[in-house]
Amino acid sequence: MSSEDETLLTSSSSPSPPSSSQMPPPSSHFVGKRDDIIRCGRITKLVNGCRDVLVLYHQGKFHAMDMRCYHAGGALEHGDIEEFNGRACIVCPWHNYKITLAEGEGLYQAVDNPTVKPLRTHWRSKGVKQRIHKITEVDKDVYVTLNDSEEAVESDYYQTGRYRANLCKVQAKKVH
Repeated sequence: MSSEDETLLTSSSSPSPPSSSQMPPPSSHFVGKRDDIIRCGRITKLVNGCRDVLVLYHQGKFHAMDMRCYHAGGALEHGDIEEFNGRACIVCPWHNYKITLAEGEGLYQAVDNPTVKPLRTHWRSKGVKQRIHKITEVDKDVYVTLNDSEEAVESDYYQTGRYRANLCKVQAKKVH
């Protein structure tokens, strides 16, 4: 099994409209064949040698975001997709953080007044916490264009050399 095959995870998905015949944006990176990603539901790729990206296919649309959860670096490729307050979210498998697929917002359930019973709760946004990237389809190929916004988001930490060095040290200790 190739390393690319190992990153493919199974999930149910439905077809989306065919892509147009155009050229991919010059700053985009090929991540896979449309039908392969649809069949698997999600893939992970190291894009441009520097960014781990999760590409998802959910309800007829592709989504791309940083692979590690903004909160503690959980592997989002293992997270479930659920709907909260009418918004599709990936749920981090480590601590159940909810992240919207479209915007990268962290969602939480707020309590109006904790002294009033029964408790009345509603969903609130923590703001954008996960970096979202742009997907382009060209002739059944899927490309990602990295979000190069100067504005920092919390998931950026898990893309740094410092984090990768620490991760390598931890993995090396597990092997020995």
